Amino acid sequence: MGVLQRFEQRLEEAVSGAFARVFQSAVQPVEIAAALQRELDNGAQILSRDRVLVPNDFTVELAQTDFERLAPYGGTLSGELSELVHEHVAEQHYTLAGPLKLEFVHQPDLTTGRFRIRSRASAAVTPAAGVRMTDTAVAKAPVVLEVNGVRHPVEPPGVIIGRGTDAQLRINDPGVSRQHAQFRVFLEGSSVRVAIEDLGSTNGIVVDGRRVTHAVLTDGSRVQLGNTLVIVRNPHARPGPPVGPTGPVAPAAGSPAGSGPPGPGLHAAPPSGQGRPGEYGGPPPAAPPPHAGPRGGRW
Repeated sequence: MGVLQRFEQRLEEAVSGAFARVFQSAVQPVEIAAALQRELDNGAQILSRDRVLVPNDFTVELAQTDFERLAPYGGTLSGELSELVHEHVAEQHYTLAGPLKLEFVHQPDLTTGRFRIRSRASAAVTPAAGVRMTDTAVAKAPVVLEVNGVRHPVEPPGVIIGRGTDAQLRINDPGVSRQHAQFRVFLEGSSVRVAIEDLGSTNGIVVDGRRVTHAVLTDGSRVQLGNTLVIVRNPHARPGPPVGPTGPVAPAAGSPAGSGPPGPGLHAAPPSGQGRPGEYGGPPPAAPPPHAGPRGGRW
């Protein structure tokens, strides 16, 4: 028995066939289940011979009518769909980028029977021990790193980011090394200089679309570590030469130095992007809006 068949059987037992009676001409749960499977397969990224990374953060966008009809079964449906995702991941020997997240929202541009799924890889992040994550701490910090929408204040001398337990800011991303990179913070009078240095990581670092081993960062710099994007918020930064372990150093001949213009997009690779929206149940609109519905409904 396949994953979809098991899903249908469990769902039928859970709601006693209510879906079949209520959704004869609307979005069927099994359609969403099949679309989630395709989203996992299409978003798979080969990291090594034995590791294939897939998205873990899913948003199912529905028309208002379908959203309201599905809402009474939201808990049961979300649970069964989450189990289906885990089963498919296990059968295909995939690796989720982080804890599974599944959310339903309504979109005004969709009509009954149509839906879209947006997916992205969103790794779990563990703040450095003893770091206060309050709004006050963030506002007072000379530098703030945004990782998956969460702001992490950073004080001098900086912070080491990696996947291992010895990293100060841990990112549970299979594409991140145990000690991947170090963000270094220097106070120079009233200004603050921020630099990044590769600590011998497997996949390297990309700053504003360019692969580097070290670079000075400015406010808004985008740093790609594995499949995770880190945005630097440093309004006090000023341009300067790359910074090595002991301070500013001259760049090697032919190597990129300093910070460049912001990259063309928020993410450097599709699996870490804000989802490839795939609309089901009909042809996709020319330009689907990324905003939530007028009432912001979700479950």
